[in-house]
Amino acid sequence: MESNVFVDDLSFQQERTAFQRAGIARAPDAHGTLIERGTYGHSEQHAPKNMLAPAKKRKKSEPDEPLVYGSDDEVEYGIWGPPTKEERERQSDQITDLAKGVELDPLQVAERAHVAEIRRRKSGKDDSASEAQDFDRMVERKMSHLLPPRFGDEEPAAMEPSTKFHGDVEHDYRGRSWIEPPAGVRGVEWGDVQDHACFVPKKCIHRFTGHNKGVHRIRLFPGTGHLLLSAGLDGKCKVWSVGSSDPTQRRVMRTYVGHSAAVRDVQFNHNGTKFLSCSFDRFVRLWNTETGEVLGTYTNRRVPYVVQFYPHDNNTFVVGCSDNKVVAYDATTGDITQEYNHHLAPVNTITFVEDNGTKMVTSSDDKKVLVWEWDIGVPIKYISDPSMHSMPAMTLHPSGQYMAGQSLDNQICVYQGRHKFALQRKKKYLGHQVAGYACDLCFSPDGQFLVSGDSNGKLYFWNWRNHRLLQTYRAHDDGPSVGCVWHPVDPSIVFSCGWDGVIKMWQ
Repeated sequence: MESNVFVDDLSFQQERTAFQRAGIARAPDAHGTLIERGTYGHSEQHAPKNMLAPAKKRKKSEPDEPLVYGSDDEVEYGIWGPPTKEERERQSDQITDLAKGVELDPLQVAERAHVAEIRRRKSGKDDSASEAQDFDRMVERKMSHLLPPRFGDEEPAAMEPSTKFHGDVEHDYRGRSWIEPPAGVRGVEWGDVQDHACFVPKKCIHRFTGHNKGVHRIRLFPGTGHLLLSAGLDGKCKVWSVGSSDPTQRRVMRTYVGHSAAVRDVQFNHNGTKFLSCSFDRFVRLWNTETGEVLGTYTNRRVPYVVQFYPHDNNTFVVGCSDNKVVAYDATTGDITQEYNHHLAPVNTITFVEDNGTKMVTSSDDKKVLVWEWDIGVPIKYISDPSMHSMPAMTLHPSGQYMAGQSLDNQICVYQGRHKFALQRKKKYLGHQVAGYACDLCFSPDGQFLVSGDSNGKLYFWNWRNHRLLQTYRAHDDGPSVGCVWHPVDPSIVFSCGWDGVIKMWQ
């Protein structure tokens, strides 16, 4: 007689799920009694041994105990760990024969002297120079491998300066010097935006060649702009005559040789009779523009990156150095009068703002911009933001209201030139590529246009008010266009320089 066994759908689904999970489910037998069944359908009574027994949990294996206990044991540190305490004690207890006072064999003494002499000849420096070099590396820390050597084969003293005049006569028939502006040329004071309107140049009208290597910076004679000062990577500075309308008169007038390495920056004083040059040979030199005489040589054994005259005194200038400091010098005595030491990386730019230079703005590789009161070694304002990049070039707008910085994220950022020095987020100038290069930038004398170089050798012109890119020129080959200046008198003359060793005149 067949038994009538009934299982509802809900119970069947529950037991099926339990069987899929654990391999055991309850099912009715022939009499309708629920019994547990395994994988092969056996009940607990008829199932093979250990068929339905739950799996035993494995105990976690405990880590093996160290064979030897101790803070200096190899079991804890491995074979590349520091010396053990016992090894350090044995090393400290060891005394060499020389320290014990035991006389060395004559052959050993001769060999030691021979090795010391070979090392001295290879290094080319004495112990005092080695100590000074070690001190330089300690001060400059991680930047020391990027900087040129201060000691060694290079002499610590500055090279002997020399100069050469390339013009016809140094004084004309009236006794006027060659640096004086031509008759009829009037000077324009910087910041007079209402003097004349400026226009974007259309073409290159002249090329100045004479440097054996690239040209890193160019500066125009203050007020009149009839002379152009250039800083070359060949260690030379040159003054060019650019004010004449006759192309044959546009030529180099005097060459100044006084640095054994590339010249990083140059700067005229307020009347153009003197200028400063700083070089990677770690020296700053003050020159007489007319005669080429060196009036002073200054160094603090650091690489100077930027120089600026103090606007209220021609006998005081400041230098931004590789040891993260801005140093103020007295040109007459050569003494350091003040140090501004709050940057964390080499200083790139120095800009005087507010009331013709009562405050000083500096930028550095630490991605910070600091504002200082003159002659006070503590900054009055920090400008720093996680989104900021380093600004290796900065310039002040002719109105004095704004200052523009060449940011290394391929844009020009604008800040207030006084009061709060706030970032003007709506004023951004884009389109050029400057990442990795200290490309200079400048304003037109009326403040309507902004000019910048480019890492690809191009020259860019923007409208200051609406931020629109107006013109782009292919200016230089074989490297970036690193320098540009706008003529203070002629409304549409712009000069540019690059690492191809050429200075171009645009009109």
